[in-house]
Amino acid sequence: MLDVLKVIILGIVEGITEWLPVSSTGHLILVGDLLSPDLSDKFMEMFNVVIQLGAIMAVVVIYFHKLNPFSPRKTNKQKMITWQMWIKVFIASIPAGVVGVLFNDILDELFYKPLPVAVMLIVYGVLFIIIENRNKGKRPSVTKISELSVSMLLWIGFFQMLALIPGTSRSGATIVGALLIGVSREVAAEFTFFLAIPAMFGASLLKLGRFGLGFTGKEFGLLMLGCIVSFALSIVAIKFLMNYIKKNDFKVFGYYRIILGGIIVAISLAGMLF
Repeated sequence: MLDVLKVIILGIVEGITEWLPVSSTGHLILVGDLLSPDLSDKFMEMFNVVIQLGAIMAVVVIYFHKLNPFSPRKTNKQKMITWQMWIKVFIASIPAGVVGVLFNDILDELFYKPLPVAVMLIVYGVLFIIIENRNKGKRPSVTKISELSVSMLLWIGFFQMLALIPGTSRSGATIVGALLIGVSREVAAEFTFFLAIPAMFGASLLKLGRFGLGFTGKEFGLLMLGCIVSFALSIVAIKFLMNYIKKNDFKVFGYYRIILGGIIVAISLAGMLF
């Protein structure tokens, strides 16, 4: 029963932090360390990735019409625009896809720890504040996904690749990359949601393949529970973020990241000293 409660908490953390630019993986590592579910390290490493499938389904549900190129309610032109959007998503996914397949295990071994997570939280928190201050008063040059060029897509894809380091935040990294090249906050956030679909499905399949399908009944039940909770909370988080950025910038997330990162550094140093 205690593990069920812990998995529900982890599902809540994933659902909220996956779409806010504060690093879901970073939070799951930290909260997981605090909760210490009575499950193997190998299972929890897989769980922290595969639980994202619940979050991804929230994007599919909310944006189903926009994502669906076969919708009978769309004109031929609208269907063509939808296919073009998926091509853009594929192009921007290439850098992270290649690096993730080749170096995923190495990156996990090096950075899947509280201190590296804290450093990346702080670094990208500072970047959010600097970029928002730089962009203050400027009109974005890109206000539609259809306006993204191939070079822009690869630039955003490069930043998504950097998010393979825990604590960076996949949504945070891609939004930072998009803001740097003049993309509006709304387009940056929405394109980040769409980019997550192949990225997170791919990462989940990779982790499942390496873990295998030898789940115990308890492990399978807990994994499904985590996905369901993350799905429900993701619906709330996505709608909140899209409403929030219509009138506000991303600096508040930058300050949050810096404060949280500082706390983690302090706790880690205290643990080393004492």
